[in-house]
Amino acid sequence: MALSDGELYTVLTSKKAKGRKGNIVAIIKGTQSDIVIEHLLKIDRKLRIRVEEITLDMAGSMKLIAKRCFPNASQVIDRFHVQKLAIEALQEIRIKHRWEAIEMENNAIEESSKGTSADIETFENGDTRRQLLARSRYLLYKSREKWSESQRLRAAILFTQYPDLEKAYHLTDGLRKIYNQKITKSVAMTKLAHWFRNIEEADFKSFSTLKRTIMIHYREILNYFDKRSTNAAAESFNAKIKNFRMQLRGVKDRTFFLFRLTQLFA
Repeated sequence: MALSDGELYTVLTSKKAKGRKGNIVAIIKGTQSDIVIEHLLKIDRKLRIRVEEITLDMAGSMKLIAKRCFPNASQVIDRFHVQKLAIEALQEIRIKHRWEAIEMENNAIEESSKGTSADIETFENGDTRRQLLARSRYLLYKSREKWSESQRLRAAILFTQYPDLEKAYHLTDGLRKIYNQKITKSVAMTKLAHWFRNIEEADFKSFSTLKRTIMIHYREILNYFDKRSTNAAAESFNAKIKNFRMQLRGVKDRTFFLFRLTQLFA
């Protein structure tokens, strides 16, 4: 959590409190693992060993903290952090094409200044190539079922013009579908193996990096399929803190702000 001026705090929360009193277990200044561990070890060991599951991102420091302080807890890497990386890999390909389209349009405009008319291509939905790639950003975040009619048309044009984007979209959507299915961990392993093969065949650098990242955190990612736990409660509480900060129009006195947070939620 960042309060102001980029100053970070580590907030440990309990899902059982559901965002109400008792939600905050600890607030620790900074994110360095040794400092966070030092403070969390002050919690009675009998309580710490009763923790069964911790949801977290892929940061190595968080994994170390969880291992040292909650040795009996199963670590679950939040599915949305994994899916976010897949989306970013897809968007990287779109952005690359967008810069190429901007360059093409700039060249056409420069040519027109020399006495010729600017020949800027316009598609059937009224988008230029540059606009097509810019306006496709949001539809690539969604599954096909959630597209509006205009997004369906834009996607059809986009995938016709850029088959590699369609292939990358299928990879991203394939990962989303694995997570959305109510399957066991062993079935998820098989489906991920098929998805890895599709990545190898597609030969996108960004997706190859994503595959390596998943392999490094494979066990913790697969733990999701045991109870399907996510980091949504922590993210929701983080949003609640941000909203509280916004109502106060920023944080002028950090100590008093943290005191108020603990009075409300600890």
